[in-house]
Amino acid sequence: MRIVTGLGVLAGLACVGGPAVATTATSTFAVSLTIVATCVINSTSTLAFGSLGVLGGSSGTTNNDQTSTIAVQCTNTTPFNIGLDGGTNGGTTTTRKLLNTGSSATVNYTLWQDAGHSTNWGNTVATDTVGDTGNGASVTYTVYGRIPPQTTPAPGTYADVVHVTVTY
Repeated sequence: MRIVTGLGVLAGLACVGGPAVATTATSTFAVSLTIVATCVINSTSTLAFGSLGVLGGSSGTTNNDQTSTIAVQCTNTTPFNIGLDGGTNGGTTTTRKLLNTGSSATVNYTLWQDAGHSTNWGNTVATDTVGDTGNGASVTYTVYGRIPPQTTPAPGTYADVVHVTVTY
């Protein structure tokens, strides 16, 4: 009887058993990233001179000054230059032209890098562009526009388009 009882206990233990042991396998994988020097123009705003009567004011000697902005984002430590062309109406980078949309009349205007209107903003790298070094974040640059006193043309809507180029 002992043998039968012993066999019964062994059979019972075999059914209950211990916890199953899980087997695992592990591995690894590499993660990489290459950051390349890049610049993007995030936004530009319209340079709006508003509505004017006589260019130069009642005394004929007053400038009309307004500003707009350009937001540029460059990879950290990336040197770059922001250039502005002469516009689409046959102007130069020193004297741009607003063109009357209904005629060939123009209004001269200028773009500057500083509020004192002492540094022209053109598109020759390292000569009349705005140079900076990227920090990885978007940075806003102010464009200072001026319509100097000049002979006032016929009433109408005058416009121009200036192209912004970031060289890096």
